[in-house]
Amino acid sequence: MDLNQEITRRRTFAIISHPDAGKTTLTEKLLLYSGMIRTAGMVGSRKGQKAASSDWMSMEQERGISITASAMQFEYKDCKINILDTPGHQDFSEDTYRTLTAADSVIMVIDCAKGVETQTRKLFEACRLRGIPVLTFVNKMDSYGKGPIELMEEVESVLGIPAAALNWPIGCGKEFKGLADRAKNEINLYTKAKSGGAAKPHVDYMDVATAQGNDKISDEEIASVREDLELLEMAGNEFTREAYLNCKVTPVFFGSAIYNYGVEPLFDALVELAPSPAPRPADKNDGEEIEIAPDEDFSAYVFKLQANMNPKHRDCIAFLRVNSGVYEKDMSVLHHRTKKKVRLAAPQVLMAASRETLESAYPGDVIGIVNTAGLAIGDTVSHKGGFEFKKLPYFQPELFARVVPKDLGKRKAIDKGLAQLSAEGTIQLMYEYNDTFSYPFLAAVGRLQFEVLQHRLRDEYKVDTRLDMLPYTCSAWIKGDASKFKVPFNSKLVQDCFDRPMILFSNPWEKDYARKENPDHELLDYA
Repeated sequence: MDLNQEITRRRTFAIISHPDAGKTTLTEKLLLYSGMIRTAGMVGSRKGQKAASSDWMSMEQERGISITASAMQFEYKDCKINILDTPGHQDFSEDTYRTLTAADSVIMVIDCAKGVETQTRKLFEACRLRGIPVLTFVNKMDSYGKGPIELMEEVESVLGIPAAALNWPIGCGKEFKGLADRAKNEINLYTKAKSGGAAKPHVDYMDVATAQGNDKISDEEIASVREDLELLEMAGNEFTREAYLNCKVTPVFFGSAIYNYGVEPLFDALVELAPSPAPRPADKNDGEEIEIAPDEDFSAYVFKLQANMNPKHRDCIAFLRVNSGVYEKDMSVLHHRTKKKVRLAAPQVLMAASRETLESAYPGDVIGIVNTAGLAIGDTVSHKGGFEFKKLPYFQPELFARVVPKDLGKRKAIDKGLAQLSAEGTIQLMYEYNDTFSYPFLAAVGRLQFEVLQHRLRDEYKVDTRLDMLPYTCSAWIKGDASKFKVPFNSKLVQDCFDRPMILFSNPWEKDYARKENPDHELLDYA
């Protein structure tokens, strides 16, 4: 198969949602339908070996939440699928935003009872800014919640994008029986598998025009389905694939991920509608903006680092999104930031924490490389060089702390752990200005990031720590000569891990005051 054929059959997408909307459950059910796992909830590979689910970290499994983005690759109906499961919790939004840079499309999961929630709005806006088409899945229709029309109107009013239902629920809560497929004019009636949501349900198919009542659906319910479909045909938004790809409409699907109702139609639609890898924006060394087409020479972008994913492999994996050309095992490429040639050895296709060595990869693929070359988040590698893929900026942290080992003899271990976790983007490290020998300041967007830090220091580096919160609530990077910056009384001058000067403020008023007192400097919220 040639390069263009391989590009055409790639689908690389992220799954986003507010916490508890069912995002990770949906991810696992997609693996069930792809044949990658035999039983949802019991994640054994087809070879009988233990395979990990998308929540691979022990803290994720204990709390039932996604803390870090994970990547999985598999085949489905002649397409190569790359799924990027992302954290829903706002404290880990930086990781989600970085992961979106590797996605060509997005599935947005909405809880039918809660509708469009806060984190959903933020993540959708990030997709809009990057021009990523969004497909919507309204989940938990087996529970009582808002009506489908109300949910569609909420998507349109809150997110500001027309919504077009491509299927329609038949009942809700305990009366949720199935879905009406608008394109096929077909009723799909589901029967739970004996193992519940661990296996695929049985589906009975009926033509809408000729359907008659039986022991699963009454004549009145069939009449109601026909009325709903007629109403959608007259008053619903028109759907075209072109409008979807241009982010002018979101196709909406309904279902219940936990029982696998509507999962297969959603997945089939993703394969049919979602885009293949497209040209990626980049900046040439002279500042000119260009696009790198998928059929050009090999290039890739590092969007994530993750250490200690598997206790048997105490290493750091760099997640690369291939943007153009063909990756071949053990190839040497130019590391643009360091201007050095590096060898991308031991390439791995990922199934969460489990790994399988691969021989080649194509645009859209996400591969893991054992990071012996000093790769960092945002780095570009390629055959030719001369450009950098667009980077996601660092976000202004809002919480600050110091972390100290309870055993002071563990300084070497904690330094190693903090350096690695900072490189991954788990937290940001800051130091006293012009002093990198003291214990660093920790900076984060959300409090849960500190809990993850302490958990991983204890679990992966065997260091118990004490966390002391600091009285700062906002910050800014300083553009200008930091040695001449007039620091307000309750503020603190520091430098980040890239030696860029920053100022920490006790409150927003101090930040405004510092701006007025330092007209020759600029305070930046992003770097």
